Amino acid sequence: MKAMILAAGLGTRLRPFSSVRPKPLFPVLDQPLIFHIINQLRRHGVEEVMVNCYHLKEQIFDLLSDQPGIYLQQEEKILGTGGGLRKAMDFFGTEPMLIVNGDIYHSIDLSAVMTAHRQSGNTATLVLHDYPRFNNVSVSGNGLIRGFGERGGDSCLAFTGIHVIDPALLSIIPQDSVYNIIDCYRYWIAESATVFGLEEKGHYWSDIGTPEDYLDLHSSLLRESRFGAATPFLMGQDVEMADDVVLDDWAVIGSRATIGKGVSLKRVVVWDGAVVADGTDISDAIFY
Repeated sequence: MKAMILAAGLGTRLRPFSSVRPKPLFPVLDQPLIFHIINQLRRHGVEEVMVNCYHLKEQIFDLLSDQPGIYLQQEEKILGTGGGLRKAMDFFGTEPMLIVNGDIYHSIDLSAVMTAHRQSGNTATLVLHDYPRFNNVSVSGNGLIRGFGERGGDSCLAFTGIHVIDPALLSIIPQDSVYNIIDCYRYWIAESATVFGLEEKGHYWSDIGTPEDYLDLHSSLLRESRFGAATPFLMGQDVEMADDVVLDDWAVIGSRATIGKGVSLKRVVVWDGAVVADGTDISDAIFY
């Protein structure tokens, strides 16, 4: 089975952090987010993964170029979600394309998603869920998607950034053109193609679209029972930390970070290799 991770975006809402590191490489629990995504794909039987990259693509190339089963599609311009997928059509051949956004962390059963798509015969299957902040996909009573961009109403759900499509669907997109995959779906819906919304429930899902989302993700993950602590902290390897550092509520300190004397950290993610100077007091922040 093959999949594609969309990792070319600029991450404008995450600036200035995304100016020095592409969003899929943001550390989550001291590991690049894209590693979490790749490992999850492999647990669900995906053997080959295409990753498209544009913004700070050298960093993605350096991280993944020697990883088995990983293929990199380096783009010379932003092609959009549709344009990036169109460029990867040959990689998939006639197989259904499993697509995952490169900025999400989730527990959705991808094997079940692929099985549902194959058994349905639908042109495309979009994984949806009830997430009021993003509920703008209109779904009919039989699960077919009617439109995008609508707000409110009992029939609206949110797109998780996970979908499976028939590669032939992308044939309407000119090669190397800028195109949004949602516009492609709108076209096929107008042509009466079966674009289906598969609703998921009882899972964990988060994107890291903003600094607040990124911090909320860490807060949620650190408070899971597997950490077994009332005040959870995670520290990477080879951290240098003064004896009088104060950690409050929760904190993640990345590998090879240096934390100076008299530092106070509360609800903070310190990136790998960062140096926090003596006497620094940080709360609700990303330190890089």
